[in-house]
Amino acid sequence: MILPSLHPAPISAVCERRRRWSFALTPRSIGLLLAGFVWLIPGFWDGRLAYAMPAWDALVLLFALLDGLRLPAPAELTASRSWSNAPALGSESEIELTIENRGQLILDCRLVDDLPPALAAEPATLRLTAFPRVPARLRYRVEPKERGDWETGWLYARYRSPLGLIERWARAPLIQTVRVYPALRAGEEQQIFLARSRQIDLQLRRSQQRGLGRDFESLREYREGDDLRDICWTATARHGSPIARQYQTERSQPVWIVLDCGRLMRARVAMTRTPKKSGWAPSPGPAPSSKLDHACTTAVALAQLALYSGDRVGLLAYGQGIQQRLLPGRGAAHMRQLIESLALARAEAGEADHLRATAVLNRLQPRRSLILWITDLAETAMRPEVIDGALQLLRRHVLLFVAMAQPEVEQIAQSRPKNINELFRAAAAQEMAGRRELLLARLHEQGALTLDLNPESLTSSVLNQYLNVKERAMV
Repeated sequence: MILPSLHPAPISAVCERRRRWSFALTPRSIGLLLAGFVWLIPGFWDGRLAYAMPAWDALVLLFALLDGLRLPAPAELTASRSWSNAPALGSESEIELTIENRGQLILDCRLVDDLPPALAAEPATLRLTAFPRVPARLRYRVEPKERGDWETGWLYARYRSPLGLIERWARAPLIQTVRVYPALRAGEEQQIFLARSRQIDLQLRRSQQRGLGRDFESLREYREGDDLRDICWTATARHGSPIARQYQTERSQPVWIVLDCGRLMRARVAMTRTPKKSGWAPSPGPAPSSKLDHACTTAVALAQLALYSGDRVGLLAYGQGIQQRLLPGRGAAHMRQLIESLALARAEAGEADHLRATAVLNRLQPRRSLILWITDLAETAMRPEVIDGALQLLRRHVLLFVAMAQPEVEQIAQSRPKNINELFRAAAAQEMAGRRELLLARLHEQGALTLDLNPESLTSSVLNQYLNVKERAMV
């Protein structure tokens, strides 16, 4: 599936003065001025030689002034910023900066691109040489840390001539809103699931289940016991005998992705882990991402696979209220809209209203569908509200309920305690794990498909479960 471009639009602006006095001496000029003190040494023997120091400094300042007058004004510089790929979590984005010099001198430029912390931990300091009338370009990479819309700042420039005695300051208002998207799954890994989806589709075509579903398949003669509502009266009139419609199981099903954006999804976990003898532990590497970030990554991968399989995909992201709502649809434009909605989903500080989300979903989707609900279970003495909401959905839909575990809790539960404090911590972690298993087991007994997963294995497990649902024609 070819998606419309997600790249931020290129932006260009004419530079302007950074402040009223937008110039300064360079370290080279200051070094030459300090070198004038050398004339004080022979001045101890001949006082007339001491007057050479101010003459030398005046000569340096004169050359610096002439060098500054030759530099082009900030308005003669044009700066632009463009993106070679869409900013997304878990991948680097390449930025291209361009300086167009309409002056007559070769300029040595030092640039500072002011980007928000969500895109870069600190502003990048770069250097390039701008020739007259020839656009000078450089590229650098950033790795986004958070999803959503972020505003970039100004591009600051300091430039000097090859002589390098005076430096001028300029800035360009390259202010734009950049949207950071969820992590997009690697193409090679996605091809494995797409190939399996194609194989399942071929098997379903060969073994069509007639008489089930409401997709029209063919016409045949009316038989005793057929529903009178299935009679095709136009075909009956043409043939002079009763003709009935024959249906088959629908291959195209609505798939809803429901994301919990409450406080539990704000917890951060590492992207990768390495096995240890005492269990699993986060390994040093990429910065930890929130559970909601992992859930959005899974949502993108599932949407791509479901749309490829012919299903229609909808989205419901909720916290204390409904954040994002997208009715089921198909096509590249719908996929683009879904990715945009996922980029704007934000984890809230309060508890999510699960029952409200359930009521909204039942109203939006009255017919049977597959629902992927990604959430987490609150540690309370009572039954979590999300379980009550899931039970309401089971009356009408096929529910794939995914609870995202915390790897650190699993590590503590599997560790061997060495003192009394670690013993209590391990006992508490094991009690939490046991309660989660009990809640999910009861939900499974009611007919739900349940998964209790660490965030790093979330995507592959959900995609495999979706393909199993398609293969078994459960919807």
